[in-house]
Amino acid sequence: MRPGPVGSAVVHRSVRVTLSASVGFYVFLYGLHQPVAALYALFTPIALGLLSTIPGSGPRQARITLRTLPFGLALVALGTALAQSTAAAVAGMLVVGFLLSFSVVAGPRAAGPAPGLQLLYILACFPPYAPETLGGRLTGVAVGVVLLALCHAYLLRGPPAISFRDLLADALESGAVATAEPDRVPVATLRELSEGMRLSRVAPGERPTGPGRGDRALGQAGAAARRILDQLASQSELSASEGVPLGTDPASAVLRARVAGTCADMASALRTGRPPPPADLLRKEIQRFQADRIRRAADPGEQGVDSRVLRRQAAVLTLAESAWIAVTAVGVAAAGRRGSPLSPRDLFWYVDLSTASLWGRRIAGNATHRSVWFQNAVRVACGLAFARLVAGTLDLAHGFWVLLTVLTLARTTVGATWRAVREAVAGNLVGAVAAGVLLIAVGRHLDAYAVLLVPGMLIAFALGPRLGVAWAQGLFTLVVALAFAQIAPTTWRLSEARLVDVVTGSVIGLLCGLLAWPAGARREVRRTMASLLRSCGELVPATVEALLEAPAADPCAPPTRATLHHLRLAEAAYAQFRSEPPAAWEGAQADWHGVLVVAYHTVLGAQRLPCFEVPLADVPPEACAWARRTAAELTTDVDRIALHLRTEKCHGPGRRPCAPPLPWHHPGLPTLVDLEVWLTAMDHQLRRIEASLAVRP
Repeated sequence: MRPGPVGSAVVHRSVRVTLSASVGFYVFLYGLHQPVAALYALFTPIALGLLSTIPGSGPRQARITLRTLPFGLALVALGTALAQSTAAAVAGMLVVGFLLSFSVVAGPRAAGPAPGLQLLYILACFPPYAPETLGGRLTGVAVGVVLLALCHAYLLRGPPAISFRDLLADALESGAVATAEPDRVPVATLRELSEGMRLSRVAPGERPTGPGRGDRALGQAGAAARRILDQLASQSELSASEGVPLGTDPASAVLRARVAGTCADMASALRTGRPPPPADLLRKEIQRFQADRIRRAADPGEQGVDSRVLRRQAAVLTLAESAWIAVTAVGVAAAGRRGSPLSPRDLFWYVDLSTASLWGRRIAGNATHRSVWFQNAVRVACGLAFARLVAGTLDLAHGFWVLLTVLTLARTTVGATWRAVREAVAGNLVGAVAAGVLLIAVGRHLDAYAVLLVPGMLIAFALGPRLGVAWAQGLFTLVVALAFAQIAPTTWRLSEARLVDVVTGSVIGLLCGLLAWPAGARREVRRTMASLLRSCGELVPATVEALLEAPAADPCAPPTRATLHHLRLAEAAYAQFRSEPPAAWEGAQADWHGVLVVAYHTVLGAQRLPCFEVPLADVPPEACAWARRTAAELTTDVDRIALHLRTEKCHGPGRRPCAPPLPWHHPGLPTLVDLEVWLTAMDHQLRRIEASLAVRP
């Protein structure tokens, strides 16, 4: 059977790691007679090529691998110095383990090599304390990194991953065509393109998740592009159901044409590197469109405008606002900094901050026990430090295997850790028996071990990831035996020592799983989603008041930065929750994705309505009362649902229906229609969330 794309990638990686590891190992051991350098030249490609997940392919993987060289050398030097005492090594393990695990806040490109760097420090911080071997260790690491980078660059390179800029350009091109000619792009295609823009569908190395200005701007542009596609799909479905073409009135047609041209120009700029079109042109068109809606609604000759027309105009307006956010964000990503004042400022809060400030905000925002990234870093660091203490205190032979077991088998839930531990112990038991038989049968025939090592690594690194933890651990035990038998005289007791160390590391990993957030992201996703909903609830009345009370000369959106902070924490918890193995209670969980949808909807409305709409003047009392009453009811419902999410208990009465729509003939009606559309959509989304809470296991 031919391997699929994933299988091919695993086989190619196995070949690259095997070649880079074996070349350095054989040259140092048999050519230069330097066993220390040979050991590090062997384990460095395994650590960075197999244990790490370096994003990208070919040259990008080579560049990232080479960038890890200074860090690898520094960690090996630090580990060698701290190996003098168990206390120093444990303290170093605690600090290094936390920092490397917490590096995930910098995005996958920075965090990908972290597990491999952990292994290099682990290997160096164990006895014997031999500072005189530091030169050989550093030489082996440097050669291993260079060989692995060369293999990444020139050997069995896979197809390059599609960049996020290209994905964004494809989405905007399709959006331009669908805006100009709605019948040319099927709804299913628009939905498919929107789903393809989800970060979970993007190659890890291409995801714009870093804390810098460019990544934040590209991420914001991607979210806006997804909204454009979804809005176009929804408008096409609505047009088909009503039998009315989109953009039939002249003003809507002009605005749609401007949106189509802007999307096409953005796509061209992303592909060619040219500056994107000025965002001010689209913004002025939006303001003219909305001012014309207000003027026509206030004109006595225009009374009796069909509410469906006003709603279709509102849909065109929201489409244009999404395009304005996209073109502004693309401009920020291209220029690095803004060239003119941006409004609303809260929407682009990151533009004027320095890179150091943005990094500080990302780190400070996750330096809380509510962050799953912080929780995982603490769990891994404590487990590794405790394992180093046990291995050093009990003077375990090859004690670094204890830490390697903790590093590779630790999971975010105690149940998942237990399943991995069971498979690992079983695989190591079989592998230890096989390795013991091999060592007894072959004895000290080094040429036999040298011949068997390369095919052993190829098989272990190709089949282990595909067949599961048990196979991976068992085959790796054989590889370890073949390698160590060439470095020093070895007996079958090497297999015994590895089995003891693996069992010890497994017990430590289980203890950490029991004591440190054993439920993984389940409890945290409830807390963060509840906090996110409460923050959204506070924005609703604030947005209504901003529309009702804001002066026409200087409309200002309510601050949304706190909600965006809660949104980032909730997204991280949700991402980990979905990456964990399903449990029996998962079917009873709330619609977490629906909560994120509510958050996006609320934040975007709070940012755009007061700043893009014409502020209301001389609003009839019944309209003010309707808006404030609806906002208060939604806030009450949000708070009740948030309490239900946090405590898993129902609190208070069930849903009340949203207030009825406004009367249709008031001065300033279009703005009120847009507000009603926003509130009603939020009400419908809350209904779906509360319906999911009624499900019982």
